[in-house]
Amino acid sequence: MLVLSEEDKKKIKIFAGPSSEDLAKKVSENLGISLNLVKMNRFADGEVFIKPEESVRGCKVFVIQSTSNPVNESLMELLVFIDALRRASAEEIIAIIPYYGYARQDRTASPREPITAKLVANLLAEAGATRVVTMDLHARQAQGFFDIPVDHMEALPILAKHFIKQGFGPEDTVVVSPDVGGVKRARGLAKWLHTPLAIIDKRRQKANECEVMNIIGDVDGKKVILVDDMIDTAGTITKAADLLKSKGANSVRAMASHCIMSGPADERVDASALEEIVFTDSIPYNGTSSKVKQLSVGPLFAETIRRVLKNESISSQYLI
Repeated sequence: MLVLSEEDKKKIKIFAGPSSEDLAKKVSENLGISLNLVKMNRFADGEVFIKPEESVRGCKVFVIQSTSNPVNESLMELLVFIDALRRASAEEIIAIIPYYGYARQDRTASPREPITAKLVANLLAEAGATRVVTMDLHARQAQGFFDIPVDHMEALPILAKHFIKQGFGPEDTVVVSPDVGGVKRARGLAKWLHTPLAIIDKRRQKANECEVMNIIGDVDGKKVILVDDMIDTAGTITKAADLLKSKGANSVRAMASHCIMSGPADERVDASALEEIVFTDSIPYNGTSSKVKQLSVGPLFAETIRRVLKNESISSQYLI
């Protein structure tokens, strides 16, 4: 547990949004302070009312809320609460968004498409957020959409240490990227584990569906770890796992920062060659698959809050 001085505890307030209550409790426990109270009502037509139950005047306020499923409700709850904090004269409002919804809509791939990741960034700043803390954006360059400071966290050290403890190492392990775009992410894990890297060449036919083509690299007789930033319907990752197993991999596991796991994801995972998928708890998992494991990023965000309070470096947490 981190130790905050009594003076620091008086300066800050930490609130949990509805989508991140469990994670926020872990953050507060690691800081040795209690979560502050929120009053929330939802009207019959779906409108949300949310406000702090105590004074925040002159305080540095942290709001922990992933904009996960239901994405639009989670986002609106966060925006309304930030507006309430601004109107209540909070000195600073730091939005801690472990999973940043709409991050995949970060560019125009064809004419007349919106860039919704930028729109959400604008909405957060307009509502009154003075800083955003998030983790493993789908594309890191989305930080440039913000006109306020952004601290970008990485789950890689937590996930990598899990596999190191399980005995994965350079002798018998290969890290695999499920597509060319994820090579940098996979290379990060390979660096931690000192292992070779392989790539799956695929062609996506339409949203949430893909066709796995072939493997660039050798996985025969190896323990394989697939790396992605998020797993949604699990079509990509399960097809990749089945292909790797058919090419001689001894075992196939996967890791990803964000556990979206929507639609047929559980069924696909259970029916696939995957032995385990390791996520963080940036999004609560309410599914049924026994193959899913979650590691908490509560200590990571607690340490980040401490560093924000002390004006210390955030990025130095990830140096290896």
